[in-house]
Amino acid sequence: MNQITMKLQADPLLLSALREDITSEDVSTNAIMPQDCRGEVELLCKQDGIIAGLDVFARVFTLLDETIVVTYEAADGEEVRQGQRLAIVRGSIRTLLSGERVALNYLQRMSGIATYTHHVVQLLQGTKIRLLDTRKTTPNMRIFEKYAVTVGGGCNHRYNLSDGVLLKDNHIGAAGGVAEAIRMARAYAPFVRKIEVETENLDMVREAVAAGADIIMLDNMPPAMMKEAVRLIAGRAETECSGNITEENIRTVATIGVDYISSGALTHSAPIMDLSLKHLHRI
Repeated sequence: MNQITMKLQADPLLLSALREDITSEDVSTNAIMPQDCRGEVELLCKQDGIIAGLDVFARVFTLLDETIVVTYEAADGEEVRQGQRLAIVRGSIRTLLSGERVALNYLQRMSGIATYTHHVVQLLQGTKIRLLDTRKTTPNMRIFEKYAVTVGGGCNHRYNLSDGVLLKDNHIGAAGGVAEAIRMARAYAPFVRKIEVETENLDMVREAVAAGADIIMLDNMPPAMMKEAVRLIAGRAETECSGNITEENIRTVATIGVDYISSGALTHSAPIMDLSLKHLHRI
């Protein structure tokens, strides 16, 4: 995540999270630290996984106090191990204590998503299929969660509703059918944007192909139907499989010949990665 993205998009969200955690003061810290002093604390990994979000973790502290210094001993995307030290954070002890929980919340969530994404990507090794995330993200966490997916080796689907045309079942219902929805989208959307349409059966697939969809999503189809859908499309559109993709069935889906597999579970079901700040002491 580069500095421009951090300042324009991430900083307001991080500040909002800090304001949620500190409405007026950190009573516990102020009670035991009437006189502030410098200290340092270690960021420790408590389970194996893929680390993601170190710059976000550090930014939480520097938003509170720009003199905080974080010395990294790992980098985003690295496989880390239980017991490994990942960073040392130095500066005002008051700031270290007040920013700890928010900083860890982001880092644990992002690292959990990166770890789970990496695991699923490994299941697709040997194929040309790209694993995509979805918009099924935690409110106000999308920028962080989608970044974590890329750190884990996945790819981002559209970022938001302004980012691309995806005609889902209710859009099709509102338009009066697949062909009419595609026609209307083609007339409205700039030519640089692809049009993707969600299909639930083979009749919808045929209609989408005939109407010139750029990408056809095969939604919640059984494997046999997906295989037939890929045969019908015959390369005239890119294909995306979505819905009820699990670790148990993803290898079966991978043999069908789709171009993409999208999974909301990457962001909505990944467990956090266990991390902690330990050994705080004065320096």
